[in-house]
Amino acid sequence: MKTYVLVGASSRAFGMYAKPLVKDFKDVAKIVGIFDTNSTRAKYIQKNTDPTIPVYTNFDQMMKETKPDAAIITTVDRYHHEYIIKCLEYGCDVITEKPLTIDEEKCNAILEAERRTGKKIIVTFNYRFGPYVTRIKELIKEGAIGKVLSVDFEYLLDTKHGADYFRRWHRRMENCGGLLVHKATHHFDMVNWWIEEEPEEVYANGNLRFYGPTRKERGERCSTCQYARTCEFAVKYHEDPFMKEFYFEAEKEDGYYRDRCVFDDEINIYDTMSVTVKYNKNTILTYSLIAYSPYEGWKISFNGTGGRLEAAEYHSGQKVQEPVYQIKLYNRKDEVVTYDVPKATGGHGGGDERLREMIFRGGLPDPLNHCAGLYDGVNSIMIGICANKSIKEKKMFRVKDLVKM
Repeated sequence: MKTYVLVGASSRAFGMYAKPLVKDFKDVAKIVGIFDTNSTRAKYIQKNTDPTIPVYTNFDQMMKETKPDAAIITTVDRYHHEYIIKCLEYGCDVITEKPLTIDEEKCNAILEAERRTGKKIIVTFNYRFGPYVTRIKELIKEGAIGKVLSVDFEYLLDTKHGADYFRRWHRRMENCGGLLVHKATHHFDMVNWWIEEEPEEVYANGNLRFYGPTRKERGERCSTCQYARTCEFAVKYHEDPFMKEFYFEAEKEDGYYRDRCVFDDEINIYDTMSVTVKYNKNTILTYSLIAYSPYEGWKISFNGTGGRLEAAEYHSGQKVQEPVYQIKLYNRKDEVVTYDVPKATGGHGGGDERLREMIFRGGLPDPLNHCAGLYDGVNSIMIGICANKSIKEKKMFRVKDLVKM
């Protein structure tokens, strides 16, 4: 039986880790502490999972009293490095939500701490574990299109999911590194894993064009805004039982508003982005992300010496009703082979459940290297970090110039 502490009482901590560990993994895992500076949210997780789990608002006290085998980091992104390093120094392994961290200084500090302590870091790239993403990996690894030469990846956030990043703490670059770090770390990791190469050079463009101060009719937050009745982006989170108890009743402790206006002046992350990446074996990735599409999902194509592979996954819109995902292979003989992959249930394309099995039960075969470690986390965030710097300084950045791997 391994013991774990939750560092950060977020909704992700509750849904992805606390509930499943208490319900489905109680034979192999035990949560021995929940830490957050906001006790209301920590107590909510305690009450709705296992009332005997101690709640702490003092991190060091929790670590000294519980002496866990591993810590699960689910804080705001800007604090990941702080708690990852502290947990390593307390002698426990770390399971951290993506992104690993948000800038190169924090990244180098984590790399040094893992080398110094000898402990292990797992980054929870759950998308890798989905059956559809896994099938793409298998086909590329089998040589279905020969050697991959270029990749085109388009990610579309719709105005339901996408807008939410501009309501929450993610709206500030200093909290999460923007969507190129917080969100795209998933996508960069998928490409890195699919093609088995490391990013070297990054150039990017980005703007805030749709959200931010683009309209006069706006307020501080949806629940008090005079324009809420007519605003298509207004949300009624204060009427939702979970949101009310988990966020609104917790405001008195830290002043965090979950329903901030998406047209606020303080927003400084991008909603329109494009990135070009050159890899160490000369493969080129072109990537784009927008946060205001009518529907949500991703489209990708791989061009290789033996043909082309196309795939797409939809999360909202008309095509989300289709029962299978398809992968299309085009060869040099003008032939097309189509693979149907049944849709998996659960979060992140069925990846959440499979990731938990791999991490918490262990001992499972992993021939495709689904389970991601520290260097995988570094390679994914460094594309986003270099991209942010490229947008700001209007020049190309090399990964090796910023981090010491």
